[in-house]
Amino acid sequence: MSRGSGKGLSLKDKLDGNELDLSLCDLNEVPVRELAALPKATILDLSCNNLISLPSDFCSLMHLVKLDLSKNRLQQLPLDFGRLVNLQHLDLLNNRLVTLPVSFAQLKNLKWLDLKDNPLDPVLAKVAGDCLDEKQCKQAAVKVLQHMKAIQSEQDRQRQRKLQAEREMEKKREAEQRAKEAQERELRKREKAEEKERRRREYDAQKAAKQEMEKKTKKETVHTRKPASSSRPPQPPRHKPSWSRSVLRVLLFVLFCILCTLAACKLTELQRQPLCVSVNTLYEDVVAALQNHKTLQNMLQHNSRQ
Repeated sequence: MSRGSGKGLSLKDKLDGNELDLSLCDLNEVPVRELAALPKATILDLSCNNLISLPSDFCSLMHLVKLDLSKNRLQQLPLDFGRLVNLQHLDLLNNRLVTLPVSFAQLKNLKWLDLKDNPLDPVLAKVAGDCLDEKQCKQAAVKVLQHMKAIQSEQDRQRQRKLQAEREMEKKREAEQRAKEAQERELRKREKAEEKERRRREYDAQKAAKQEMEKKTKKETVHTRKPASSSRPPQPPRHKPSWSRSVLRVLLFVLFCILCTLAACKLTELQRQPLCVSVNTLYEDVVAALQNHKTLQNMLQHNSRQ
């Protein structure tokens, strides 16, 4: 197998105690699986190869204590590079790094760091310093860790602010949703009340129309029955018996008796009887009085005409 992938190498042959030297091997990739099988190799030298990037599973090599990646073409480190928590010595000399991953702040055991000859961000380059000797490289490790911790803290604060803003936005949306639902419930309630009121009015209108129709039908029935009732012969009114009726009967009876007496005194042989003589005389006086009254009326009428 080709040496470029590192799979043709015999790693055990290159292992010297706890140090594994893979420098100057023209590697394009890191043989992570083979390295993971050698947890004894806590010192790993990958300098002077053709590495452009490190695979994400490289960060599983947590047994590494010293790592030399100098003189490669690395443009960035894996985002979870901070998982190498046992790392104490890190050489990144002469690569193409601009920034470091935020997880770099988790390398709490890092004591030595060299970032020379990288196109670093100006702020990061100023923090890292020159690293011209052992002391400066140790100071670079401390200062870079502090710098990355500050960046991590700021990012955590930004993340917290973002989460807080998202929570507040979510609360606002929930409040708006509750207000909208309450408004919709109120609208449905009002529409329901209006529908009930409309149905009640419709019922009242139907009831009134029905009553009006019943009245009209009743009037038509009465008008239809009136001609039949008018064709019947009028029945004499039934008078209730009263005292005036009794008095009238008595008077009629008395008048009848008087007429009978007068007829008997005029037409029968009883006219010479003293009673009949008195009756006849009274009758003649009454007749004469009536005639005189009639003559007086005629004279008065004649005078009034003149």
